[in-house]
Amino acid sequence: MGKCEQCIVREFSSLKALNKDELVKMANCKTSYSIKKGTLIFEEGENVNGIYCIKDGVCKLTKLSQNGKDQIIKLAIKGELLGQRSMISDEPVNLSAVALEDMEVCFIPRTEIMGFFEKNNQFSLNVMKTICSDLKDADDHSVSMAQKTVKERLAENLLYLDSIFGENEDKSLRIQLSREELAGMIGTATESCIRLLSDFKKLDLIELDGKRIILKNKIKLKKLSEGNY
Repeated sequence: MGKCEQCIVREFSSLKALNKDELVKMANCKTSYSIKKGTLIFEEGENVNGIYCIKDGVCKLTKLSQNGKDQIIKLAIKGELLGQRSMISDEPVNLSAVALEDMEVCFIPRTEIMGFFEKNNQFSLNVMKTICSDLKDADDHSVSMAQKTVKERLAENLLYLDSIFGENEDKSLRIQLSREELAGMIGTATESCIRLLSDFKKLDLIELDGKRIILKNKIKLKKLSEGNY
């Protein structure tokens, strides 16, 4: 079993506030999982009863819209915690989580985490700050969906994927999303997303090679994402 006090990823989350004794307690009650790409970690409406700490890999957090399509709300990366808000509110999770690549995660039961929450002020403050930050991002996302065109949202999301995940050696985006997943991020039909990517290619903003996307002109993409075109 891995020692939580020696785990680097805890430094990226609320867990950095825990002291050595608390980390030892957490290590003794956590369960570690290897999760294959495409696997459902938890489903919207499920009682998770704890949090997941992402040790490695990326997952998508989605919400089922009224038309039965998965809307991608956020991509969660190494070091992030899943399920903090539902743990605090003691409610079922509001989103589904699916692995976008092979992942390593640790599950920590709610009873243990709530013990830290009640006794460690800095930890509880960190959790609250993270939840507030997530709510701010959700507000920004709502405004973007309401006020930006699909073209602007696609440009914005391509730049987001580049800034968060970086590029491969061949300059293509490191995180490879299917056209359906990309459409789910910008809230449009898959066919519309494919058509827009083709338009971006014709404008020499991007290069396409199968699933791979290379951003050729980030300055123009930035202007496009801001409605300057």
